[in-house]
Amino acid sequence: MSKDKHNKAAEHHDAASKAHKSAADLHDKNDMAAAHNQSKQAHEQSKKAHDSSTEAHQASEEKMKKK
Repeated sequence: MSKDKHNKAAEHHDAASKAHKSAADLHDKNDMAAAHNQSKQAHEQSKKAHDSSTEAHQASEEKMKKK
């Protein structure tokens, strides 16, 4: 179960990374409106990544307590 949570967290981290890179590329192209929107998406993905990582960490701790 916790492996699934760790995989989900990794997926969110990958999505956040791609969104951040996309926002940076749009900034370089001086497309500020699109860059702003992409930055907002990157921020949301980062929050999901953080939340998923916290959940996975807690699941791992619970699993270790049971051993």
